[in-house]
Amino acid sequence: MIEGSLPRLEFWCELQCTDCRTALDDVRELRARYGDALPIELRHFPLEKHKHAYAAAEAAEEAFAQGLGWPFVEALLARVEDLSARGTEVLLEVAREVGVDPEEVDTALVDGRHMLTVDADQAEGRAIGVKGTPTYVIAGQRFDGGQSQDGLLERLVAAVEAAGASRTA
Repeated sequence: MIEGSLPRLEFWCELQCTDCRTALDDVRELRARYGDALPIELRHFPLEKHKHAYAAAEAAEEAFAQGLGWPFVEALLARVEDLSARGTEVLLEVAREVGVDPEEVDTALVDGRHMLTVDADQAEGRAIGVKGTPTYVIAGQRFDGGQSQDGLLERLVAAVEAAGASRTA
């Protein structure tokens, strides 16, 4: 496939979700396989049952604004239990660890500059049928990884290949 011939893959994620941490392996595999030809976009779907998920989504958006979104997301998902136990303090620690300005993250959490983005993601997710995380959407197809990750990577690869073939045909 030629570069740029693949559709965007949306990774609907909740940053306090252990299943999303596991799903990062699939995201890494897809990146390794397709590189920049497959744009992977993080979409936020914080769940009410996780007290710090919304703030984590806002902090991630600030990290993306500073050019370090994916390193922040990966580092934060590695510390899900720590986030659950200690909250916002962990968001600032992770920011510091990956080179994101922790004071800007703190300010963003106070001034709410990324709330509209997170709210829009949640609303769109609900509208297209996202019920939990992780969920993937590619070329209009939704894949629910929250129930089981078994065989999911293979189904995602098949969807990427089919979507890419239809774009180059």
